[in-house]
Amino acid sequence: MSSQTPVADRAPDLPVPEPRKGLRGHPWLTLIAVAIGVMMVALDGTIVAIANPAISQDLKASLAQVQWITNGYLLALAVSLITAGKLGDRFGHRQTFLIGVVGFAVASGAIGLSGSAGLVITFRVVQGLFGALLMPAALGLLRATFPAEKLNMAIGIWGMVIGASTAGGPIVGGLLVEHVSWQSVFFINVPVGVLALAIGLVILKDHRAENAPRSFDVPGIVLLSGAMFCLIWSLIKAGEWGWGDLKTWGFLIGAIVLFALFGLLESKVREPLVPLRMFRSLPLTAGTILMVLMAFAFMGGLFFVTFYLQNVHGMSPVDSGLHLLPLTAMMIVGSPAAGALITRFGPRVPLVGGMVFTAVAMFGMTTLSTDTGTLTMSVWFALLGLGLAPVMVGATEVIVGNAPLELSGVAGGLQQAAMQVGGSLGTAVLGAVMSSKVSSEFAGQWTKAGLPGAPDPALSATTEMGAVPPQLAQAPGMTPDAFGRIGKAVHETFMSGMGMAFTVACGVSIVAAVVAAFTKRGANAEAGAGMGHI
Repeated sequence: MSSQTPVADRAPDLPVPEPRKGLRGHPWLTLIAVAIGVMMVALDGTIVAIANPAISQDLKASLAQVQWITNGYLLALAVSLITAGKLGDRFGHRQTFLIGVVGFAVASGAIGLSGSAGLVITFRVVQGLFGALLMPAALGLLRATFPAEKLNMAIGIWGMVIGASTAGGPIVGGLLVEHVSWQSVFFINVPVGVLALAIGLVILKDHRAENAPRSFDVPGIVLLSGAMFCLIWSLIKAGEWGWGDLKTWGFLIGAIVLFALFGLLESKVREPLVPLRMFRSLPLTAGTILMVLMAFAFMGGLFFVTFYLQNVHGMSPVDSGLHLLPLTAMMIVGSPAAGALITRFGPRVPLVGGMVFTAVAMFGMTTLSTDTGTLTMSVWFALLGLGLAPVMVGATEVIVGNAPLELSGVAGGLQQAAMQVGGSLGTAVLGAVMSSKVSSEFAGQWTKAGLPGAPDPALSATTEMGAVPPQLAQAPGMTPDAFGRIGKAVHETFMSGMGMAFTVACGVSIVAAVVAAFTKRGANAEAGAGMGHI
């Protein structure tokens, strides 16, 4: 690395993994242990959405309470990730990971036993906090355990588990809610957590860098947590408040001010929470930006695909999850393959190629219509999975690999926080695009469908999700023909909005491909060129 990337200059200090005997510290067994824990958290990110209607009905929860079941978890996770990574750097990633596993599993069981929406929300926040402990620690363990020539393959499998779990959540959740109960969606984490704990206690080995942090930057933790809260909260609520609302801008401005104060503080303290020197590494900075942009396009776009499959095509949650299997399958196949390619050729070409594939897939999805067949959908979903796989693996390696070992937890938290910010930003911005398109086109589609008068403004909210309220069919004077025409107007308006949203996602993917050109192999990979094979 050049003298302009001082973070990487510390690479010679990294400990060289030695051949291990026995189970404890074995790299591939370590990967299995952390993959089980990561699977639990990743699955929970999408599985719970399927259970929300049943929770609402059973616990008599209001719409605001149901939203907090998701938002409370997301906020706790996003706000705590970098601080949790620092805890791992300070006390050891093994201990942090195991505490995260136990806490997440216990909180899941408590949610299943909860008899009120308030308790569900409380334990969802606890879930998010322990999930934040678990995720960066998993990456820290992989970084410390695997030598350079194996690290990308390990991160590839790690990314495969996250991708498969995230995409499989709606299928598993739909089956559990339909055939068991909404509580089972949470109870399933208990045996998984017990398994992860049992394997982790036997397999995981504690790794601590000689120059690991010895103190905590408490003011930095407070400022960063406040900044992340203001940012994520403003993005969550922007759709409800509106982008022009003073509350939205108040929280956004608050986030900017707090981030600025955080940066000023970090440049002055002896052991900062996030050493700013990390960002002097252009590849690390590019990798972080790339992760935000990738999550923006992927999570923001996938948000509308779910509505498209369920509301426009009338699929059940399980059926819609099955239709996304091409995306899941390509991520499962592509992630380890991407790890091998990145090990051989470096991350730049696979990352650029991955974002180009993603951009093409996003452009292809602008052509989806109300009568698009399964085969055509599968082609674009598969291409999207093939494009995302190398980006998930490569950007993670670039971020974690270009940070010194003693900051691997912070780097893991940074990677996860970038995904959370990107996903929230994508959902909010593309949601605003959809809302704008509905406002401008719904009346025209209403007239085009041969319907009299103007559409009910209340119908616009459901149009943004491609849904026609079923109770509308029982409205006085409603005929099957009129109901069908309303459905056509709603669906055509939604498709127009979704097309515009995917156009924006395509543009973001192209920008991400340019950013990817500034990435390069992590410092640990260069330092580990002479390491022995496992």
